[in-house]
Amino acid sequence: MSKKRGAAGRNPVVGLVQMTCDERPDKNLKKAIDRIDRAAKDGATIVCLQELFRSQYFCQTEDIKLFSLAESIPGPSTEAIGKIAKQRKVVVIASLFERRTAGVYHNTAVIIGPDGRIAGKYRKMHIPDDPLYYEKFYFTPGDLGFLTHNTPQAKCGVLVCWDQWFPEAARLTALGGAQILFYPTAIGWLPTEGEEMNQAQHQAWETIQRSHAIANGVFVVSVNRVGREGQLTFWGQSFVADPFGRIVAKASSEREETLIVECDLQKIEETRQNWPFLRDRRIDIYSQLAVRFRDEEPNGR
Repeated sequence: MSKKRGAAGRNPVVGLVQMTCDERPDKNLKKAIDRIDRAAKDGATIVCLQELFRSQYFCQTEDIKLFSLAESIPGPSTEAIGKIAKQRKVVVIASLFERRTAGVYHNTAVIIGPDGRIAGKYRKMHIPDDPLYYEKFYFTPGDLGFLTHNTPQAKCGVLVCWDQWFPEAARLTALGGAQILFYPTAIGWLPTEGEEMNQAQHQAWETIQRSHAIANGVFVVSVNRVGREGQLTFWGQSFVADPFGRIVAKASSEREETLIVECDLQKIEETRQNWPFLRDRRIDIYSQLAVRFRDEEPNGR
């Protein structure tokens, strides 16, 4: 258990649960509940689990049998997590494989309040289709929009993994009032890539998320899995970046770890006063963002 605490007060304390996953979903759920319990005992008031924590990362192959891993929301996982959330009076962000109806499945993050009830959910909007990340086979793109969830500790925005590469997602969530952006994640080393390229990809992953913190003046919390599953070895290195983009805590690249980090929300105000990006946005000329690609110059020039 790794701790990084700031001054005492009412600031939210986030717990980042970075763990390995077994082939047995029930064992992973039990481990996650244990980690939530321990994080709460160590002072966490908001605990975030990694992407699709209940199973190993199954999107490395396209297999209809794996749809059996999906569950309803509410369902057995939200019920079990709701009990520990209520017991410990913490907010929990849990990423699940949601069965919405026959043939419609989502990669969904659920926000469970300290009363044990579902306070909101977010369905992953950007769905990748890359080698060993065949998510389009399993997941329907989200249809809930980019949301901010009011919790007793902070205004939380939740996005999921591939969403973290898109500045539009971070911006729209921050414009909804989010003070902390949470990214449950499953990303790792590709076996066909060389060491130099793998390191470059990891640096890009970290840099893009730090840029979201800077551009929006918010905290960013990225929670990745760790260990080897199938052909992927996950990066770990879950981290928290402050509104200035500085990494204030980072987990190991090789082992399970839970970070406990206080987020001083006053830093949002201080950072935005010095870097007033939201003030200086030219919202009158951003309509062109709504096109896929601008093939011609404005007015046909």
